[in-house]
Amino acid sequence: MKGGRSHPDLECGDHMKVLGIILAGGRGEYLSSLTQVRTSAALPVFGKYRSIDFTLSNMINAGVSKVGIITQYSPRSLMDHIGSGKEWDLDRKQGGLFILQPYYSPYNPSMGYKGTADALFQNIDILRRGNEDSVLIGSGDHIFKTDLTKIFRYHLDTAADITVLTGNKNGECGMKGMDRVICKNGRVIKWIEKENASENPDEGDCVALGVYFVNKFLLRELLYSAVPNGYNELVKGIISPNLSSLNVREYRYNGYWRDIKQSKKCYFKTNLDILDPQIRRELFYENGRVFTKLKDLPPPKITGTASMNNSVIADGCVIGGRIEDSVLFRDTRVMAGATVKNSVLLEGCLVEEGAYIENVIMDKYCTVRLGRSFVGESEEPTVIEKHGVI
Repeated sequence: MKGGRSHPDLECGDHMKVLGIILAGGRGEYLSSLTQVRTSAALPVFGKYRSIDFTLSNMINAGVSKVGIITQYSPRSLMDHIGSGKEWDLDRKQGGLFILQPYYSPYNPSMGYKGTADALFQNIDILRRGNEDSVLIGSGDHIFKTDLTKIFRYHLDTAADITVLTGNKNGECGMKGMDRVICKNGRVIKWIEKENASENPDEGDCVALGVYFVNKFLLRELLYSAVPNGYNELVKGIISPNLSSLNVREYRYNGYWRDIKQSKKCYFKTNLDILDPQIRRELFYENGRVFTKLKDLPPPKITGTASMNNSVIADGCVIGGRIEDSVLFRDTRVMAGATVKNSVLLEGCLVEEGAYIENVIMDKYCTVRLGRSFVGESEEPTVIEKHGVI
């Protein structure tokens, strides 16, 4: 994998180039009002980031210089965040950023993708052009940080047709309900899709984490043989039916990984996970940087009446009240006498004097009025819709 940020240790595979594909068209229907106005890949996380930043930064840190982002549901917020790709060094003449949106044509009268394989098939031109030998497929709503060059090297060394990133089946937030796989000597021999997982809950020793390396020419052949015959999903229609004929390998990942679209609770818990120093170190100080869209905002202003404990306060915030175990996004204001506890406040929120909120997710530009109290359940946080007033 080559690019503006080449990896110094990638020697066995640096003659190969990799095309990055990010699946970012899903809604995340379990997230209530949070995804009424945005795709799950554009969900804000950790004060000033979006969920797509992590998969995109993993690719950029590994030297991938050509990335296609497949969008569909409510893409405006995502497109505003990505822009030209400048922050990820993707505004370039060779390679760069490609936004792959559905479009109307005589061959696609429905103007939409029927599944992940169909989305790739409708954008087959990006797989025809360029001199890449391999394709790296990831999801825009998965939060993790890893060195993808190690997975690519393993993919080459094992002569795999497809390599899938897997994780231990530990039941953590973000891994429940994922596809499970059964492996033997590193080879995937059975794939248990999430809709069938309840039939044999103990079957499968690990879960599939939605990251795949695959030979580009093989992927084109598989798409041409599957999608015109009505098999529109990448796993169900292409990978799973060909396990016996293809060399599908697993690469076991033991780090932090979350799928934030699974539930409000998972999104809430993931944001608060950044308060853990070990998780913060893994996500932001190991295996390269996390790149995001920059905004010209001043550092947070902390007044003499403020009190803070174990919290993240982003740029542009003004804090005059008490903050405990919370994450405050850019340009949020908590006035004197107000208390924010165990909550996530997205950009531009206002908590007025004497107000009290706990176990709450406040979407952008929400307001809690003077002296009001709003408390949610710790196991089921309450969401205040964008521009909401309490």
